[in-house]
Amino acid sequence: MDTPRISQSEMEANHVVRVGDARGSELAYLDQRIPGHEREIVNLVGMNVTENMDDPDLDPKIGNAHGFSLVYNWAREGSGSGAALHAHQTEEIFVPMIGTWEVFWLEGEEEHAVRLNPLDAINVPIGIYRGFRLVEGGAESLMLAIVGGPNAGHVAWHPSVIARARETGLEVDDNGNLREIG
Repeated sequence: MDTPRISQSEMEANHVVRVGDARGSELAYLDQRIPGHEREIVNLVGMNVTENMDDPDLDPKIGNAHGFSLVYNWAREGSGSGAALHAHQTEEIFVPMIGTWEVFWLEGEEEHAVRLNPLDAINVPIGIYRGFRLVEGGAESLMLAIVGGPNAGHVAWHPSVIARARETGLEVDDNGNLREIG
């Protein structure tokens, strides 16, 4: 096997993202206008699992990876911010980087939760409705999400989230794209 070569400048230009340059979007997903689910989404690398394909700030910062994506979820307004109940056709790993977070999921209609400190991790199985919320944090708290698998598909929102999002003027069309409703 031939070993690939890559120069310092090529590595820096095409394969490194600096946190200060990693701008994201406050409207990547259906739930982000629902109180308690405000956050900034930064697609670092990978499949670009998003519902707002028109927002160039959601393009992966380091292009496409093979079979996974890394996403920063920034909460900047204290406790409570996070993702509403959703499911994926793949596993999803959550790793709090800054702040204490809680990952919650449904078993039938019963909600369970586990509290995670920075650098703890949880791997949520395929098809389980899950979400996360900031429990304790400062001015900026960060949750890293890793979505695996060859095709993450679209986000499957719990029916309660869809109803609440409609109240904010948002819905997702049949192709998984975010759209304003009148």
